[in-house]
Amino acid sequence: MRLITLSADPEVRLRVYLNDHLAGATAGTRLARRCAKANEGEPLGEAVSRLAGEIEADRATLLEIFDALKLPRARPKEIGAGAAELLGRLKPNGQLIGASPLSRLVELEGLCAGVDAKGNLWISLHHIKDTRPGLSAFDFEALAERAARQRDELEGLRRHSATDALAGSGPAVPREPT
Repeated sequence: MRLITLSADPEVRLRVYLNDHLAGATAGTRLARRCAKANEGEPLGEAVSRLAGEIEADRATLLEIFDALKLPRARPKEIGAGAAELLGRLKPNGQLIGASPLSRLVELEGLCAGVDAKGNLWISLHHIKDTRPGLSAFDFEALAERAARQRDELEGLRRHSATDALAGSGPAVPREPT
């Protein structure tokens, strides 16, 4: 059996890497918007809606990086990621109709994983920015810090959702004291 290997050309590897992250950003943006809409009118929905805007902005930054590096986008990969996000909606969630607390938990876990990957992307690009003139215009440290803040916020939401889904002991997001 012969293995197919990725090109030894770092430019090709960078293109593949960025396209993989763009596919993830496409799915993550859709997931964040869906989660925000499903929890509209609740503190969780408000928090995720704000984060969804930031996730969309990060995806836009990634598109700017493609332009700056003059790299082609792999549209089939983006389309496939969007389709995978749609298929993810079909997973069993413990009830026949509508979202359940388990849906919220799984969605937040997906967003946590995506934001972790995005943070790693920004750190990786920061480390190579001196080797690619197109990258010098981007503040990857600030982007990585924003991803870390997003991850921390999502983790708090995820923990509350885990308690709600798995122990049934309260709302997915703690309410502000009155």
